[in-house]
Amino acid sequence: MPPFAVKSLILRQAMCLRVVIFHSQALFEKSIVGPRASGFLPGKDGEAGPLGIDAVGRSPGRKQAARSQSDFSNRAKFGKGPAMKSRPVFLSVLACLGLAWGVNAQEFAPNVLIPQSRIYGYTPIQQAVVKITSVDCTISIVEATAATQLDIYLQNTTGSRQEAELILPVPDDAVVSHFAYDGTSDLVTAQVLPRDEAIRIYSGLVSQIRDPALCEFIGYQLIRTSVFPVEARAQQHIRVVFEHVLSTEGNRIDYSLTRTESLQYQVPWTIKVQVQSASPIATVYSPSHRVYVSRHSDTHVSAMTDPDAEYTPGPFQVSYLQSQDGVTASLLAYPGEHVDSGYFLLLAGLGTTSSDLRETILREVTVVIDQSGSMGGRKVEQAKDAAIQVISALEPDEAFNVITYNSQVQWFSPDPVITHLDNLLAAEQYIRNIRATGGTNLYDALDLALSQTPVTDMLPIVLFLTDGQPTSGITSESAIRDLVTLSNPYDRRVYTFGVGYDLNAPLLDALASLSRAQSVFVRPEDDVEQAVTEVFEGLAGPVFSDPRLEISNPDGSPAIGRTLDVLPVLLPDLYEGDRLVLMGRYIGTDPLTFKFSGSYLGQDQTFSYTLGLDRADLKNGYVPRLWASRKIAQLIDQIVRLGADPGVTDDDPQIQELTETIVFLSAQYGIITEYTAFLAREGTNLSDYADLLGQASSNLIDSAVGDRTGAGSVSQTVNNAQQRAQDVLNRDSSYLNSSMERTRIVNAQQANDLTLYFKDGKWIDSRLASLQDMTPHETIELGSDAFFNLALALALENRQGALAFAQDMLLYVDGRVVLIEVPEDIEETYEPLEPGALDGVDPGQVSGGSGGGLRGGR
Repeated sequence: MPPFAVKSLILRQAMCLRVVIFHSQALFEKSIVGPRASGFLPGKDGEAGPLGIDAVGRSPGRKQAARSQSDFSNRAKFGKGPAMKSRPVFLSVLACLGLAWGVNAQEFAPNVLIPQSRIYGYTPIQQAVVKITSVDCTISIVEATAATQLDIYLQNTTGSRQEAELILPVPDDAVVSHFAYDGTSDLVTAQVLPRDEAIRIYSGLVSQIRDPALCEFIGYQLIRTSVFPVEARAQQHIRVVFEHVLSTEGNRIDYSLTRTESLQYQVPWTIKVQVQSASPIATVYSPSHRVYVSRHSDTHVSAMTDPDAEYTPGPFQVSYLQSQDGVTASLLAYPGEHVDSGYFLLLAGLGTTSSDLRETILREVTVVIDQSGSMGGRKVEQAKDAAIQVISALEPDEAFNVITYNSQVQWFSPDPVITHLDNLLAAEQYIRNIRATGGTNLYDALDLALSQTPVTDMLPIVLFLTDGQPTSGITSESAIRDLVTLSNPYDRRVYTFGVGYDLNAPLLDALASLSRAQSVFVRPEDDVEQAVTEVFEGLAGPVFSDPRLEISNPDGSPAIGRTLDVLPVLLPDLYEGDRLVLMGRYIGTDPLTFKFSGSYLGQDQTFSYTLGLDRADLKNGYVPRLWASRKIAQLIDQIVRLGADPGVTDDDPQIQELTETIVFLSAQYGIITEYTAFLAREGTNLSDYADLLGQASSNLIDSAVGDRTGAGSVSQTVNNAQQRAQDVLNRDSSYLNSSMERTRIVNAQQANDLTLYFKDGKWIDSRLASLQDMTPHETIELGSDAFFNLALALALENRQGALAFAQDMLLYVDGRVVLIEVPEDIEETYEPLEPGALDGVDPGQVSGGSGGGLRGGR
């Protein structure tokens, strides 16, 4: 018996009774054991319509088998049209998985909708009849319980009234507390569904509608409900609220809402989260979607997804940490392929601090302004305004200085001065008299900024502006870069601002990253002042500076050989509200002690956490992917810095060695960059490793090494800096191309920790890339018992999403090559795109860039 069949048998033993809520007057007359729905939703033409409750069940799929006309006639007997409200229907929450595909089934509505999977409802006779136009998701978390409200908006695209059947995957043990749609007002009762009946209902859904998309939600409970009517050419608003208890680990609480991982998903979602806790909240973090966080109080925090990411697919995951004194930390781990090894993500948050924070940690800020001839006109005026804005925003008793440079270097004061009115007025007058002329002596300007005698007990920060390359004094890129590591006696942070494209982007990024700071690149059409002031405002309230990490065994002895590739190597300073996301690989499951030392609120302090690795979870598939993304960025950085040496050659052994690792990690984890976009190209043979290595090496030499200036250099620098600090999944591998346009890759799909590439008409598991012979050991047809057994086995690994495609799939399962064949009658055409083909498309389809300065990472 194949291993995955054994796994499915084990899973079948876990089936249990599930709750079913019935919507019928007859049952209501017997006993009421459920809540009563009340309230109103907007009705047709803006009128208020009463809330109602309707039915629920388990997931269908894309292509429903045709039913005879008599089937629809039989359905009409249950009360379509005006008599609909008296029709018995049911609401069920199921988690029954060990089912055969061909069981006799009850009937379903003509349009089956899965808001988390597809835009259109699929019918037995036609498609694109009822579509989902948008979903608004509001999540309310109180301690370790969550209420999820989904507002789903439907559109009937036809001229006739329609019925829809709604399928919603929900977390384990979810309880439906509210369901309503426009135009209904019935009461709700509830009873337990017998196990055999639950199996029959789910089997009916599966057998009637053979759909790969259904597989993505195997392993989850499902809500099924009928929605009638959806009026002709009209919209319908559905509201579902379900509640469940969240998983907790120590002081971390985790929430997850399953959604498709397919990049072809085209339903816009807005997601908002409210978190309330009896204990102070240290941080709120989503590894799946970029969110904006607002802190209302120590115990109340809200977050919302980036509006540009409304089409970003994938499960929505969010965690929050309850504060401890100082820095709070928690560990998430993912088990690797080998025993007792894997990947970890350490999440640390600061939360809020005392109100006298700024009196405790003071800043010393030196603004360095390029006044060379190329800065003339609008650029220098914006730079001057930015400098004035920065020093005016300093708190009393903080310090500042201003340094200007062209061919020569000048300063406002030999050393930083305290912020008071006389100094501020004098500095403003000095700045207003700056004129743009001459060359660019970048080396001496930076050297002077770094060598100033600092003011005692202040955090020294440099804001360095330039629009060009070094043209006078010492112009060596390596020599200038080495200043921040070899000639920075007071560990000043150098925040660099590159204006325009005629500059050395890799140099400016290195100055920032090597000094615990951040690089920002301001496009020619953007506002320099806005970019500088935005970064400076983010530097308010430094809390934990000069952080250092030591990993040991719980008894204090060195943890020799226990961790590998921990990133970032140089920890950033943490400001109020900041979080630190540390990633690495581990060996052995015994606990590890993570010790952070540094200046916390102006005092040397150490925070120590002993965290276990024995709870590594297969659901944390984002952990190895995020680690791989950062590791690739680190390797690219090394190649870029080697390129600063004019004597480097194409066959340099260091570059070849680094390239080999980049190709291996990129292919395995689907981390596509501008240098490895060929991996997703239709004609690329993933088993021809020599060819892959040659293409990547050529791209890295020509671009990462060869491009030191221009828009292409800036785009590569921004891409890599963002990837170096990445702590949120980049599902579509989007990046800026050499024309500063956003590009996305849709021929590489993710399924938890797996990557599949579309090649030769099928999806191929990236783990097969190293095999010269991909001849299948077994062929399984979609919808067969063997297919269902495989789906159940993959669900145990949280990899069932690998089966959710309407094209053939070639997977690596338990050391064997398995071909999944999709029958022709349900197979869908997929047109592969060349990498870069979507450059410049509407942001609704592709995540857009930032509105102002393009930021690197810190």
